[in-house]
Amino acid sequence: MTRKSAADFDPEVLKLFDQYVHGGISRRDFLASATRYAVGGVTAAGLLTALSPSFAAPLVTPDDKRLNARYVELPSPQGNGTVRGYLVSPASAKGKLPVVLVVHENRGLNPHIEDIARRVALDGFVAFAPDALHTLGGYPGDEDKARALFGKLDQTRTRADFVAAAQWLKQQPEGNGKLGVVGFCYGGAIANYLATQMPDLLAAVPFYGSQPKAEDVPRIKAQLLIHDASKDERILAGWPAYETALKAAGVKYEHYVYQGEHGFNNDTTPRYDEAAANLAWQRTIDFFRARLA
Repeated sequence: MTRKSAADFDPEVLKLFDQYVHGGISRRDFLASATRYAVGGVTAAGLLTALSPSFAAPLVTPDDKRLNARYVELPSPQGNGTVRGYLVSPASAKGKLPVVLVVHENRGLNPHIEDIARRVALDGFVAFAPDALHTLGGYPGDEDKARALFGKLDQTRTRADFVAAAQWLKQQPEGNGKLGVVGFCYGGAIANYLATQMPDLLAAVPFYGSQPKAEDVPRIKAQLLIHDASKDERILAGWPAYETALKAAGVKYEHYVYQGEHGFNNDTTPRYDEAAANLAWQRTIDFFRARLA
C-alpha cells in the first residue's frame, strides 16, 4: 500500500485533526466536521484512521543488537512519586557519553518515541524517554485512550517528574554529566520548560512546542535549537513574543521553519515530511555533539 502524505488530505481535514489531537475538539466533533470531506467511498472514520499513527515499521527495532535498552523507575518526590522510562545506550560505547532526555507527544511513551530514543542512542548518546502516563498505568497501547488519559494528568506534578528524570539522567555513571533534551509537540513545550528550570541544561531542542512565558525566558542558560513547521499556525503564533524575549535575555538560539505540517518529524503519520525530518534530525544531532561532547 502506498504511504499517504499530507498532500492526500484536504487542508481543512488536517486542521481538524490537529485540533482533535491537541484536545480542541472531541472525536465526535472531528467525525461530524470531517464528513463533508469524506468522498470517494472514504468515511470520516476512515480519514481519522488514515491520519493516525502506524507503528508497524520502526526505524530501529527494539531488539537491535547495537543497543542496550531497558525500562527503569526512579523516585520523583516532588512529582507523582516515581517516574518510569526507557533507557537506551550504545552497546559498544567506550568511555562516558553525553545524555539526552527524550520527551514524548501528548500520548505518553508510545512505540514511536521509543524508536526516537533508540535513534538518539545510535548517534552516540545515552537516551532516556520517560512516560508521563506512568502514574495512570502507563501508555495503554491505543492512541485515543492515551490522549484521553493525558488530559487527566496533574501537569504541575508531571512537569516535576520530567525535572526529576532529567536530574537523574545527568547523574548516571555511563554519562558524562552533560545534559540535553529533545521533545516533540507537548515534549517540545517540556523542552522549553526545562530550559527555564535547569541552569545546568546545556542544550534544548523543541520540535513544534509551545513557548514558555516571556517572564521565564531570562532564566534560560541552555542554548536552543528550535524546529517549527510553516503550516503550524498554532505554534508559530507564539514565536514573535518568544523571539523578542530570547533576544532581550541574550539567550543563544537557532530557529528553523520547515515547509510542512505540525508533526513533520513523526514518521508514523501522513504529516511526516522526509526531507524536513532528515534535515531537522541532522541539525539536532550535530547540535548535541557540539554542545554535549
